[in-house]
Amino acid sequence: MPRLVDLTKKPYQLDESQISWVEETIKNMSDEEKVGQLFTNLFFFGEDKFSGNDFTNEEIIERFHIGGARYHGSTSKEIQELINSLQKKSDIPLLVAANCDAGGNGATSDGTYIASGAQAEASRDTKVAYDAGYVSGREETALGANVNFDPCVDILKNWRNTIVNTRAYGTNADDVIKYTTAYLEGLTQSEVIQCIKHFPGDGTEERDQHLVLGVNELSVDEWEDSFGRVYSHHIDNGVEMIMAGHIALPEYQKALDPSLEDKDILPATLAPELIQDLLKTKLDFNGMVITDASHMLGMTAAMRREDYVPQSIAAGCDMFLFFNNIEEDFNFMLKGYQNGVITEERMTDALRRILGLKAKLNLHEKKEAGTLLKSEEDLKVIGSDEHLEMRKGAADKGITLVKDTKDNLPISPETHRRIRLYYLEGEKGGMMATSDETVTFIKEELEHRGYEVTFNDGNSRVKGRTLDYRENVDLALEVANVVGYGAQNNYRIQWTVAMSNEVPWFVHEVPTVFVSLNYTTHLHDATMVKTYINAYHDNEETIRQLIDKLEGKSEFKGVPNENVWTNKWQAKL
Repeated sequence: MPRLVDLTKKPYQLDESQISWVEETIKNMSDEEKVGQLFTNLFFFGEDKFSGNDFTNEEIIERFHIGGARYHGSTSKEIQELINSLQKKSDIPLLVAANCDAGGNGATSDGTYIASGAQAEASRDTKVAYDAGYVSGREETALGANVNFDPCVDILKNWRNTIVNTRAYGTNADDVIKYTTAYLEGLTQSEVIQCIKHFPGDGTEERDQHLVLGVNELSVDEWEDSFGRVYSHHIDNGVEMIMAGHIALPEYQKALDPSLEDKDILPATLAPELIQDLLKTKLDFNGMVITDASHMLGMTAAMRREDYVPQSIAAGCDMFLFFNNIEEDFNFMLKGYQNGVITEERMTDALRRILGLKAKLNLHEKKEAGTLLKSEEDLKVIGSDEHLEMRKGAADKGITLVKDTKDNLPISPETHRRIRLYYLEGEKGGMMATSDETVTFIKEELEHRGYEVTFNDGNSRVKGRTLDYRENVDLALEVANVVGYGAQNNYRIQWTVAMSNEVPWFVHEVPTVFVSLNYTTHLHDATMVKTYINAYHDNEETIRQLIDKLEGKSEFKGVPNENVWTNKWQAKL
């Protein structure tokens, strides 16, 4: 029998009045209103309509009765105005989510980055993770968001994995538990629903669930002693929401249901043996389960969309993340409910879990009292001096000197005045593309300190005379700002052209320093460099502190994990 929610127990612990609101609300719902509560819609800025749909924001609320919202991009003022308008129009208050895994920058373009999971791990200081959660909660609350789709509690076992390379808090269960617990302690200083992800766990393989079914290949015993310990810990601590990934766990699935063959293996988002049997029953999770984004190929590769939209709820997920075509998906879900794919018991249980979180936040009472909406005054916390000071401390503790085997550091304008700057990017022109402002700021900051900086043209294979290079360059500074997901299964350094002159051919000609502003495993593609640094982010505070540390004005305090060596003996030389 499926494990049904108990709203009197954690993570809800509702009182009689709150439970009464949940039950009365469900009792008075039409089929269409019930189905609508299962959906979280993604809202975009710059247009009033979701791409591919002919409905305004108001029509989405009124016609499709959505239960949750997320949004993409824009400034704090515009985001707050959007959320306020959505809450005004919705009869049942919305769960509004943001993706803050490193600070308020995940909620708004002008939010404060504190530290990624990788940076928190490198700092070896739980305060860094706590501050990231604290700032995430405060800044998204100022906007009107009330759910945080983070932290990732994945374990980065495979160094090739770039999906959670910077989002994971460690390479083992103990570190992940330690730092994600601290993050959540900071987050819950604000009134925000916690959501951890990606059940049953990413980080064991290198592929991206945006593009293909993810597979966690661990045995039952291996999973229970790693990811199982992480999830059990957070469930015991009262985490309220878990995001199911489009990730299969074949060994455990077959142990739970011996009749399953390889062809029957589905991602957790569609697998009742993982959601109902493992998560909700064996691990005793009494909260709400939401799917990962439904446009990801890890889900779409499983079956027809008409089938997997209702199957996700039938399998035990309680909320469905994002529409493809609003009208079509809504009708797929409605049909699945009315023809029994989603039973009445399963629908009611899902609604109790969704509305239970709204009741826990007392959104219905706030709406009635007129205190649900946020004001421009609330926005003052975003980018506040307090938060910027936390960012400063996190950068100081996190920036990591992985190696300096040729004693290239420290540098100074007196000894390394003429710098050749190389800048490597990842995705170009897409939503994960980096900004030219980063390399401009690096150049300007170096010049402000007295260096002469020449920017390298990576579109050429011409290297020129090595003796001339040695004569004219005092330091080669190679900066990688490779960011991205969803366009390839993992992200590595992409040199601009074949045998480009930006490939570090010069490490024995002049002092060479390689810095990564995001991924931590670039030594795999540049094992020849003798000085390698992980700085974790491209914000101006990090860059200033990075240069301070290059100059010996501040010590490197970050500690690398073993993944940085990518199992290559050459990387350590």
